[in-house]
Amino acid sequence: MRRGRPGALPRGTAERTLTSVRAGEDAVRPDDQRTERAGTAPAAPEGARREASRLWHITLSVSGEEAPLKDVRRSLEQLAHDHPFLLTSRYANDHAEIRYWEEARDLHDAAAVALRLWGEHRSTANLPPWEIVGLEVIDRETYHQRIAEGYGPPPASPVGVHPY
Repeated sequence: MRRGRPGALPRGTAERTLTSVRAGEDAVRPDDQRTERAGTAPAAPEGARREASRLWHITLSVSGEEAPLKDVRRSLEQLAHDHPFLLTSRYANDHAEIRYWEEARDLHDAAAVALRLWGEHRSTANLPPWEIVGLEVIDRETYHQRIAEGYGPPPASPVGVHPY
């Protein structure tokens, strides 16, 4: 799922991209004449409703060969600038964890977006050539339930890029 932003597509993206879905009562209108082309969704049959999007909490873990801490921090700060939905990033010289909220129709879409995040921003944010070693995708209710029960990571605060 690629956020609808002006400008060129990130390098390495396929011709077909996932897009965020609209939510709410007016998600499908009879006068909606969208066509299936890059960045737009096909129009639904008249009278049909699209599945509403939901919020998913993403934790993406990456790891690889050591890199200078200063460079890792600068890269993660650039990633946060390029992808303003990031909540927090923790990093060391050989691994990092990125946490953020993603809006998607289902877990499969949210996971697909998360798995592409690091690679799509590798060159623009000058990210280390690390690989994804972990991914957790949970819905909003599960996230809040874990926090309330004292399980899982504490809420992402302070927001930003921080060393481990």
